[in-house]
Amino acid sequence: MRAEYSAGREVPAQGSVFAYGAAAGLLADRLFGDPRRGHPVAAFGRAAGAVERVLWRDHRGWGALHAVVCAGGTAGAAALLARAVRGRGAVSSVALTAVVTWTVLGGTSLGREARAVGGALAAGDVEVARERLPHLCGRDPGALDEGQIARAVVESVAENTSDAVVGALVWGALGGVPGLVAFRAVNTLDAMVGHRSPRLLRFGWASARLDDVAGWPGARLTAVLAAVAGGAPARALEAVRRDAGRHPSPNAGPVEAAFAGALGVRLGGTLAYGGRIEHRPVLNGGGRPVEVADIERAVRLSHRVGVLALGVCVGGRLLAGHLLGRRGR
Repeated sequence: MRAEYSAGREVPAQGSVFAYGAAAGLLADRLFGDPRRGHPVAAFGRAAGAVERVLWRDHRGWGALHAVVCAGGTAGAAALLARAVRGRGAVSSVALTAVVTWTVLGGTSLGREARAVGGALAAGDVEVARERLPHLCGRDPGALDEGQIARAVVESVAENTSDAVVGALVWGALGGVPGLVAFRAVNTLDAMVGHRSPRLLRFGWASARLDDVAGWPGARLTAVLAAVAGGAPARALEAVRRDAGRHPSPNAGPVEAAFAGALGVRLGGTLAYGGRIEHRPVLNGGGRPVEVADIERAVRLSHRVGVLALGVCVGGRLLAGHLLGRRGR
């Protein structure tokens, strides 16, 4: 691993640290899934909930303060930790990056939950599938039939491939450990307070908008990689070009459209969230309805996208470090 020198101390090159650490973290996620006990994201959620109880007002400004305190404070603490560990050498920095990457990624758990719902549907047990669906998304499962549940799972796998895998790797490549932590904090805040309930419509506005900004690059990379890895790149890219902008979410639109095109299925349509009905535009309207078997295909596509994203992010980080190093000579 190439080293840099600062004030007489040998410190690890950050591009190499991210490369080794992110690869080890993704491997740990594939082997073990999320940490079973003491998950840092769960701890952050509890802390953010406590801050919310203190700061909540039906006002955007107080919601913005909540986002700054929670996401900014967590990212600042991660930056201090990374700086302290960096002075101890390359192995410590790689280990920290690996552990943080493992804890912020959720690709394996996403696949397990999707397969659990798919297994229940394949066994003809729609009631069990309805019970498991809330582990993946916030839709009301009570009135959904088999095909609607399968569609919900595929859409959730697509969106969370960006949120739980690619977006984190992008921000890790851009900002190291603080970037990884900040992205997961912002994404968690959006899940907690970013939805449009009457209580959180104003308070959660800042967290929702911040998540849109943070998720923008990862969503576009996810869409491109899904087109590349899905076996039908022209169809997937055409679905993104034609349909992504019609989706109410600026980031879910490209991702879901790309998955729809890559899998040859039709996504979107009517759904229910928290008691309210939404009529979303159809994505890849020329595709067929989602079938139960498409859940497994979506999970495998998600895994391929995750591996490709690691390669792109590591390659980009190493190239940026090389170019900056040449400019500094």
